[in-house]
Amino acid sequence: MSTAATSRPGGPTTTAAPKPTPLGQALNRAMRDAMAEDPTVHVLGEDVGTLGGVFRVTDGLAKEFGEDRCTDTPLAEAGILGAAVGMAMYGLRPVVEMQFDAFAYPAFEQLISHVSRMRNRTRGALPMPITVRVPYGGGIGGVEHHSDSSEAYYIATPGLHVLTPATVADAYGMLREAIASDDPVIFLEPKRLYWSKDAWDPEAPTAVEPIGRAVVRRTGTSATLLTYGPSVPVCLEAAEAARAEGWDLEVVDLRSLVPFDDETVTASVRRTGRAVVVHESTGFGGPGGEIAARVTERCFHHLEAPVLRVAGFDLPYPPPMLERHHLPGVDRILDAVDRLQWESRWTEGDVR
Repeated sequence: MSTAATSRPGGPTTTAAPKPTPLGQALNRAMRDAMAEDPTVHVLGEDVGTLGGVFRVTDGLAKEFGEDRCTDTPLAEAGILGAAVGMAMYGLRPVVEMQFDAFAYPAFEQLISHVSRMRNRTRGALPMPITVRVPYGGGIGGVEHHSDSSEAYYIATPGLHVLTPATVADAYGMLREAIASDDPVIFLEPKRLYWSKDAWDPEAPTAVEPIGRAVVRRTGTSATLLTYGPSVPVCLEAAEAARAEGWDLEVVDLRSLVPFDDETVTASVRRTGRAVVVHESTGFGGPGGEIAARVTERCFHHLEAPVLRVAGFDLPYPPPMLERHHLPGVDRILDAVDRLQWESRWTEGDVR
């Protein structure tokens, strides 16, 4: 990452560190840069223009590029995505915002029947360069229909890429890659991380791993925490807390749920011998089951304990006063890590 040079009168030249930048602002910059470089990129969705989006992620785009390229739509998600399909078929690159995670459900027919299948249906003749931005997850005190973790639906739909950033640099770099992709991308944005900040220079953004690659955010030797999106900071906090108990936890940020980076994940788990999958989505039918199965298939002879999961409870999203109990937290993660130790003793023949 480059930094700007400054000087004081009569003093030596100094280098100014990049200012802390919110994740939401990095997403805004990614769309702005993509629109400036490519006139086929169009942003559309409910309140994305004049208001700048509910979370202000599209703020200023309509003013800079005009309402023809940053367009407010009616409250009709199926119509929004259906329009995006037509735009993509005629050579445009639509970036669709679904205002909240659960608001995207009316668009599922378009997504499953057309967006995910069109390129395969036409033997590659019609690519679908559509990016569907979905603010998702809890942690903001939102009520039902405003805090869903719906990633399981998307990863179960062949033909879609499913990405979710957890850092400012990834927010910018991954969204730029999503917009440039000729395949449809579901871009899941953790709502509670919109205001998280990292030192990041928008004039010289750092390179990030490409679509389909995971990143080890913290190295460790005792066990691997496999996570993504809003649960990444929670797992990093848990890893620090676990040091007091003698655990050295590795944290892997999956970043890309589809395509999935088996190479990075299996290398980590084979090295540590233990794994816990952490996400906000429900445990039953959630992404953690698929991830645990893939790890077990590829790392069975390296595992010293079963792969465990820490997830949201198997119920509709609770009222705001209860979400802290519903969402995976440090204590629940550490409890799972402790279970890894007991599971290891059990497999070695110890009696509990």
